Amino acid sequence: MAAFLLDHYLTLKALHLIAVMAWMAGLLYLPRLFVYHAGAAKGSEASETFKVMEFKLLRYIMTPASVAAWGVGGLMLWANPALLMAPWMHVKLLCVVLMTVFHHMLMIWRKRFARDENRHSAGFYRRWNEAPTILMIVIIVMAVVEPF
Repeated sequence: MAAFLLDHYLTLKALHLIAVMAWMAGLLYLPRLFVYHAGAAKGSEASETFKVMEFKLLRYIMTPASVAAWGVGGLMLWANPALLMAPWMHVKLLCVVLMTVFHHMLMIWRKRFARDENRHSAGFYRRWNEAPTILMIVIIVMAVVEPF
């Protein structure tokens, strides 16, 4: 199996990048939706529209993309397990785990919005909107530059 995966490594890499880009788009957009949602009156038409948008973004784009990114990334590591010996890969994987934790935080916050139980201000979500960008920068530097 590893030989088959290694023969198709560039295809796996392309699929991985596509999945990561889709996931990142959601990780950057959902907190922005929360910023606007936090400013909408509970029960308003805007609030109800945000609930639908947030649900669909998570259910149909972000979660499948994250599963695909993890799955294809895992296949790439299976094909080339030597990557796990590289210290830069440890940093990259730590950041991916943190990004996954952030994804789950977004899921919790979305459920609170869905129940009209949001506890945070627009500023709170605006600040959290920076987290995936920082993680993305570290991940790309680790994967491209391989600094150590």
